[in-house]
Amino acid sequence: MTEKTYTACLVIVGNEILSGRTTDANLPFLAKRLGELGIRLREVRVVADSEAAIVKAVNEVRAAYDYVFTTGGIGPTHDDITSGCVAKAFGVDLERNPEAVRRLEKHYKPGMLNQARLRMAEVPVGATLIDNPVSTAPGFRLGNVFVLAGVPRIMQAMFEGIAPTLTGGKPMLTRSVGCTLGEGALAQGLGEIQARHPDVDIGSYPYYRVGGFGVSLVARGTDKGRLEVVVREIADLITSLGGAPAFDVAGA
Repeated sequence: MTEKTYTACLVIVGNEILSGRTTDANLPFLAKRLGELGIRLREVRVVADSEAAIVKAVNEVRAAYDYVFTTGGIGPTHDDITSGCVAKAFGVDLERNPEAVRRLEKHYKPGMLNQARLRMAEVPVGATLIDNPVSTAPGFRLGNVFVLAGVPRIMQAMFEGIAPTLTGGKPMLTRSVGCTLGEGALAQGLGEIQARHPDVDIGSYPYYRVGGFGVSLVARGTDKGRLEVVVREIADLITSLGGAPAFDVAGA
């Protein structure tokens, strides 16, 4: 019986990402953590602060993947529209959640909880709150969509709170072999190794660092034994071409 592969998509919301003013830091964290949980991150979309764009993206990806994670757009300002867009995607109303209000009231000093901040308590009807141990304002889950904050520290804390509830398969394992040979010299042999081992993903990533150019050949799979076989074949290929394989070197 073939084990189910659990899949995920990340939807990054924000004009600031698309403009280049802000560099997204959430993707590397989520990709790594999902892999550790046995969930394959299959797609990432970056969408503008546009209702039409967010609704379209959420509806498309929630039908295609087991899990959808959104980051950004749940703050107190006018351009924080993710909550309302997710509600529209599911065809439900947006409501001021009493428990979310209670948490905000407890967090802010008397008189500080204004109408703008109360917007952070508005979630789709039927949604389950996601705890925010950093700044209190919660995220939420609706169906297979998890709506998280855009601020990395807050997003990470939210994710770690829901991580135990996620169902995944075997954790994704990674090995790398670096060398100073060119990709062109390795291409044919590497393709043959990939063809022999379709259950292991093999990627070739050129790099430059002090001392010159090189390439990092990365193998990813869920079976440790199969991964070791692939790594050995890659190393043998490098050696046969006159190179010197370097295993799991940081930065390679």
